[in-house]
Amino acid sequence: MKEDVLTNRMNMANHKVSVPRAKLLTGSVANKFPVVLDDGKTIVFISDKSLEAETRHKYELRKH
Repeated sequence: MKEDVLTNRMNMANHKVSVPRAKLLTGSVANKFPVVLDDGKTIVFISDKSLEAETRHKYELRKH
């Protein structure tokens, strides 16, 4: 019986991996604001709505 407990404990399928919350939210658009550029061809999500004008300006500079 002890061997079964040790074998199960060592089995990787029985280990729960804790993933940090920041990593789970990577790529998430929750709490982000969309900025539509190029007549809808490009959408950029930003975390602060007040940076929308700056984002548009930087995009225009990179486009040329």
